[in-house]
Amino acid sequence: MTLNLVPFVSVERMMQLVLHLGVERVLCDLAAEIEADFRRWPAFDKTPRVASHSDVGVIELMPTSDGETYGFKYVNGHPSNMKKGLQTVTAFGLLADVATGYPLLLSEMTILTALRTAATSAMAAKWLAPAGATSMALIGNGAQAEFQALGFKAVCGITEVRLYDIDPEATAKCVTNLAGSGLRVVACGSPEAAIEGAQIITTVTADKQYATILTDNMVGAGVHINAVGGDCPGKTELHRDILLRSGIFVEYPDQTRIEGEIQQLPADHPVTELWQVIAGQTPGRTDARQITLFDSVGFAIEDFSALRYILAKARQTGHFDNLDMIADPDDPRDLYGMLLRAACRP
Repeated sequence: MTLNLVPFVSVERMMQLVLHLGVERVLCDLAAEIEADFRRWPAFDKTPRVASHSDVGVIELMPTSDGETYGFKYVNGHPSNMKKGLQTVTAFGLLADVATGYPLLLSEMTILTALRTAATSAMAAKWLAPAGATSMALIGNGAQAEFQALGFKAVCGITEVRLYDIDPEATAKCVTNLAGSGLRVVACGSPEAAIEGAQIITTVTADKQYATILTDNMVGAGVHINAVGGDCPGKTELHRDILLRSGIFVEYPDQTRIEGEIQQLPADHPVTELWQVIAGQTPGRTDARQITLFDSVGFAIEDFSALRYILAKARQTGHFDNLDMIADPDDPRDLYGMLLRAACRP
């Protein structure tokens, strides 16, 4: 491949690729890729994401490298966008060769972030949820909801999803989209009704504020909580008392203590890094009555895994376009000459 041509996966190409492979297959594949990279966690550069906050949202860069390949994601979070007919979250990402610095892939990541977030949630639940769990409450039925439901079905074997959102239209949308998925879908009128009988509780709400989506009395022994919506300073979903009763598992503590549910707790409150569970260095769930909490904020290594997967599948299937992104003069020292010669073209 000519080095100045960089594979580009547009929104259209991403949709073609995901539909070609199948949504549930992609979710399973991504969960496996992310888990494999968690097993080699020490190989990666790690830093909290670089965030620019405003009164209405946040814009972030999420970089990492394993020493051979570099990756980053640009992502925003603007909860008020929905009222303007815009996405709350948009994203794109890039992979590059560490040896040369040349880009290897440019990709949309609005769809891919939804897929990798659901895959990460389900991958974590595989290690932390109660054995034999079949029912999940899904509180917050916006853009992430269907991906979460299908991820837990494909990876964890969930057969029932119980839906609640403060906006009944969001729940109706989710019910329609999950029709024919093989899941038993139950629309509920309250979060308490959604939680009834569920062994897994996923919260994925969007408002940028300290919120109490789950109160302490709503959470009984033995459940697994997948807290997805709290992902920046000043934004949480769970009452603090729930955290004090839970075994808490995180991606990267330096980031989660700033952005996750545990921003409500002292900086020395004990948490377990999920990669250590996957690598066999520490136990996950320790007994049937334990409450486990995956305080998910999203970390750059997950995006790195997703981008590498998409690059491989795009090359296999041809679902990409080439972008002429890199100047490629005949003589690397003669960039200006390349510009001059372009003026002489007919």
